[in-house]
Amino acid sequence: MKVLLIKDVYKLGRAGDIKKVADGYGRNFLLPQGLAVLATEGAMHQVEKIKAQAEVRRNAQNNELKGIAEQIRGVTLTFPAKAGDTGKLYGSITTQEIAAALTEQIRFEVKRQQIGIQPLRALGEFTGNVRLTVDLIPEFKIIVHREGESAESATAPVAEEKAEKQAKVAPPAAEAPAAEAAPAE
Repeated sequence: MKVLLIKDVYKLGRAGDIKKVADGYGRNFLLPQGLAVLATEGAMHQVEKIKAQAEVRRNAQNNELKGIAEQIRGVTLTFPAKAGDTGKLYGSITTQEIAAALTEQIRFEVKRQQIGIQPLRALGEFTGNVRLTVDLIPEFKIIVHREGESAESATAPVAEEKAEKQAKVAPPAAEAPAAEAAPAE
């Protein structure tokens, strides 16, 4: 089924695009939600008009949400969680929990569908993002630490582990030649 998008659709296209989609997706989701119309000849004549309207609407949304995007960029969320010795969580930090914490911090409702990160299942520091509009996707920081410990201690072991892995990959080859190069007196 060919459809003409009337509004921007995440992971499909922007308003004014003509896309070929599965019949069920078009018939059961895009058309009833008012996101697209069938790509008939009459609809094809309106492509430029739809693109122009969408551009105006997109610019207005971006200007409106620019301040909220700046607030989100400065946010650091911390989550205490139960974890095993290896740093793997017994549960997970879901997108619903992340959205609720973010909403509480910035006083703007963020839905879980807007969060662009998989559920977190390990201790450490992560970067997530929020899809406010198609063009406006601010990033924020998430720290998951063990219950009863401070948030700073969660990032320290991760940095130590990375340093240990790098040391194992590159053995200290500089020590051997230095010992041989020393002149004997």
